[in-house]
Amino acid sequence: MSWFQPEPFQSLQMIHSLGISFNTPIIDIGGGASFLVDRLESTGYADITVLDISETALSEGKQRLANRRNLSWLHSDILSWKPERKYGLWHDRAVFHFLVDTADQGRYLETMFSSLSHGGFIIMATFAKDGPEYCSGLPVARYSKDELVDRLGSGFTLLEFKDEEHTTPSGGKQSFLWVAGRVNGG
Repeated sequence: MSWFQPEPFQSLQMIHSLGISFNTPIIDIGGGASFLVDRLESTGYADITVLDISETALSEGKQRLANRRNLSWLHSDILSWKPERKYGLWHDRAVFHFLVDTADQGRYLETMFSSLSHGGFIIMATFAKDGPEYCSGLPVARYSKDELVDRLGSGFTLLEFKDEEHTTPSGGKQSFLWVAGRVNGG
């Protein structure tokens, strides 16, 4: 869990800078143990879904927020998940870069775009070009801003990007790239 962070500062900053309304349906991909859902819920966001492949991570989040309403928890692999509704914000901090196979990336993007409402938003963080080649023993894809925007395709309009040097729980440094944008259809 080297990508874990106790305070999701960059995520919150981008959500606020995009002007996401409190009633916007939000999905956090891979956010099972993340504190983003806590911060969003306590700020007033009323419709938050967390999807994670790890039952353990989801269990942590559920236990921490057991008495909170308007939260949904989905245990699924993003590559096989079929959305049953539309979301206004897709948030992914540190999942997409684990997809190194082009077909898997395509499946992910197809799922993402099909689950977003017209004019919805995407916030995504991946390892930057100078980030690690492996994370948690797994190979990762690394991106420049232009490469990530190109990979997201013509259905995505970039509104904001940031570079971040993430300090891991063990004190290491990892370079991240953040993009935020709007969906051009849906």
